[in-house]
Amino acid sequence: MPLINHGHVHFGENKVQEALNKWTDIKKDFTNIKLHYVGKLQTNKVKFAIPLFDYIHSLDTKKLAEKIANEQLKKKFKPNIFIQINIGNENQKNGIRIEDLESFYYDCTKSFGLNIIGLMCLPPNDDKPEIYFKKMQSLLKIVNLKDLSMGMTNDYIKAIKYGSTFLRIGSKIFGPRD
Repeated sequence: MPLINHGHVHFGENKVQEALNKWTDIKKDFTNIKLHYVGKLQTNKVKFAIPLFDYIHSLDTKKLAEKIANEQLKKKFKPNIFIQINIGNENQKNGIRIEDLESFYYDCTKSFGLNIIGLMCLPPNDDKPEIYFKKMQSLLKIVNLKDLSMGMTNDYIKAIKYGSTFLRIGSKIFGPRD
């Protein structure tokens, strides 16, 4: 807990079960902690994710949006949510297609009452991320949002240049996972 004791309040996790074990008691003791879910959220894990996570960075299907909406009503807690964009149109990656952004955003906010605060992407590994970060800036304007969740250990400086407000740089701070 050295980071918490030095005032750090935002932490990310990509596994719900690990986060439950690690953060449930800590969040009771440190009520200012903001926990971010940055992995692929499975619908069967939503009931555990809410209200533990204050932010969800990976909303990518209507089924997941509906599940989050139902759970936030039950638990009376609305997390801040990022819509994940498949910015490189890669088959192996999650995220909505760029051309579906406006209708997906409308459904999430109007039909499901979700608190969408921004967009998230994981650019292709083999290209220059700046191309995709710049595209994300323009997509943000389409839905009139202000937050971008993009940039990891290897490209976070470039992501900041293109307006990222949330970075995922855990391995730079904590080292590689076991």
